[in-house]
Amino acid sequence: MIRVQLEDFDVGTELAKLSDGNLGVGGVCSFVGLVRDMTKDGKIGAMTLEHYPGMTEKALADIDAEAHSRWPLQASLIIHRYGRLEPGDRIVLVAAASAHREAAFEACHFLIDYLKTRAPFWKLEQTGTGGKWVDARDDDDAAARRWHSVNKAAE
Repeated sequence: MIRVQLEDFDVGTELAKLSDGNLGVGGVCSFVGLVRDMTKDGKIGAMTLEHYPGMTEKALADIDAEAHSRWPLQASLIIHRYGRLEPGDRIVLVAAASAHREAAFEACHFLIDYLKTRAPFWKLEQTGTGGKWVDARDDDDAAARRWHSVNKAAE
């Protein structure tokens, strides 16, 4: 399931829905991303996330499909917010459910790494000195590259 939304989400409710009624799920792994109050450039008062509707959902669907092709997942979830968010607010929830924990852990890690580098979101941080668009980070690209050498589970 993929959702791009303005509204906050309840992590417990979302994770419960992910495996509800599916007794083949043996493990669910999740990641919740939050707005920090500091960066190397100073204190953040807010962050505004923008995206292109349609394009963003397609990119997330492609990332999700790639995870399902690599691991035997029972279900997966990507919720990403947009709009103005303040420190402490939830930005993203990624979860993977599988019969076995290792697949759930790896798929969850893959999903967030690819989401950080391939999903078309733009972040504007508001600090005491004004707004600044956030550049892509080299360490995010390096994290995503590691999955290029990881064999698919089916191979």
